[in-house]
Amino acid sequence: QVQLVEFGGRLVQAGGSLRLSCAVSGRTMSSYTMGWFRQAPGKEREFVAAINWTGYSRSYTDSVKGRFTISGDNAKNTTYLQMNNLKPEDTAVYYCAASTLMGLSERAADFGSWGQGTQVTVSS
Repeated sequence: QVQLVEFGGRLVQAGGSLRLSCAVSGRTMSSYTMGWFRQAPGKEREFVAAINWTGYSRSYTDSVKGRFTISGDNAKNTTYLQMNNLKPEDTAVYYCAASTLMGLSERAADFGSWGQGTQVTVSS
């Protein structure tokens, strides 16, 4: 159906920036609402950001508003998560996800396709 592969996670100092990429294959990215989630060991998977292509509506969890930006490049079939002013509490495995449901969602259950995850570690 659709395959998602994340790139870009690494160790970064607090206050630094990273850009995560999610390469979409099998289907055009515009067929899906795209989202980013994260999960720390022993913690529940939590919503980070999502975007749909009807008006390019975006949604963010409160803790990343003003610091993270979700975007996409349809020509490259790739979704991005630009993360600025990173904090140690941002440390987690970050997952790209795709949903066939239209409209923004912050629920993991609404996203049926997932990438393998990429580790982001923020040191203080």
